[in-house]
Amino acid sequence: MRNNYRYSRYNRNVRIRRKRILILTIIIVALGGLATSIIDDKFFSKDKNVQALASNEAVVSKQDDGANKTKEDDTNAEVQSDSNVDDVASVEKFLTQQAKGQKIEDTDGKKVVYLSFDDGPSETNTPSILKTLKDENVKATFFVLGKAIDQSEANKNLLKQEVEEGHAIGNHSYSHNYKYLYPNGSVNTNNFMSEINKTNESLKKVLGEDFSTRAIRFPGGHMSWKNTGEVDKIMKEKDYHYVDWNALSKDAEGPHKNADQLTEEVKKTVGNKTKVVLLMHDTYGKEETAKALPGVIDYLKSQGYEFRTFK
Repeated sequence: MRNNYRYSRYNRNVRIRRKRILILTIIIVALGGLATSIIDDKFFSKDKNVQALASNEAVVSKQDDGANKTKEDDTNAEVQSDSNVDDVASVEKFLTQQAKGQKIEDTDGKKVVYLSFDDGPSETNTPSILKTLKDENVKATFFVLGKAIDQSEANKNLLKQEVEEGHAIGNHSYSHNYKYLYPNGSVNTNNFMSEINKTNESLKKVLGEDFSTRAIRFPGGHMSWKNTGEVDKIMKEKDYHYVDWNALSKDAEGPHKNADQLTEEVKKTVGNKTKVVLLMHDTYGKEETAKALPGVIDYLKSQGYEFRTFK
C-alpha cells in the first residue's frame, strides 16, 4: 500500500511539472512572438520614416532645382527678348579675361560700350543724366546704394524711373563704407553679403518682391581688395556676378575735373578697346559728370560703339 501511494504521488508530481513546463513554454512562445512583432514594427516604421524623409528631400531638391531653373530661364528670356541687354555673366567673364591678359572669348568684333553709373540715385544729378540718356536713346546700368534709395521718396521715384525707362539696375552695397566692408584691405564676407542683402531688400520695397539683380559692383572694385575667395564662392552659388570696369571718366579720382576734362579722360581710357565698361557716378557733387555725358555719348557714337546694358 505504501509503495502504491508513493507511486501515485510521484505520477501526480510528474504531471504537475509537465503542466508547468507546458504553460511556461506557451508563455515563452507568446512573449517571443510579441517581441518579434514589436521589433518588426519598429524597424518597419523606421524604414517608412527613412523612405518618407528621402522622398521629402527629393521633392525639396526638385523644387529648389526647379526654382533655380525658373530663375535662370526668366533671366535668359529677358536677355533674349531685349537686343540691347547682355548676360552679366558674359560681361564678368570678358573683364576677367582682359584683366588677366587672356584672349577674350565669344567676341563678334562689334564695338560695344556699357555705360555705368555708381552711388546713386541722387536728386541733383540722376534726373539730368536720365534726361540725356533719353534724349540720346541710350541705355545704361545704374549701380545703386541701398542708403541712397532709402534716403528720400524722390530717390525711390528716380529708381522707379530708371527701370521704367529701360535701364538696368545693379547692387553696389548699402553703405559704401570701405572700413566696414574691407577692414585692413580684405573683404569681410559677412559684412559685404549683409549689405548686398540689405540693398536687395530696399530694391524690392520700391520695385516689388519679384525684382532681382545678378549684377554686383564692389565699392572700389573687386580688383582692389584682398581675400575675395570666400565671397566669390557665395556669389557664384547665388548666381551673382561682379562687374568692374576697364574705362572711366575719373570723376571720383584725383583733383576736381570739369566736363571737358572728364570727357578727355574717357577718350584716353577707352582707347582702342572693342568692349568697354565705362565707370561714372551720378551721386551728389557729380554735376560735371552730368554736363560731360552728352559729349561722352557723342564721342562713343562717333567711334562706332553700340550702347548696351547687362542683367
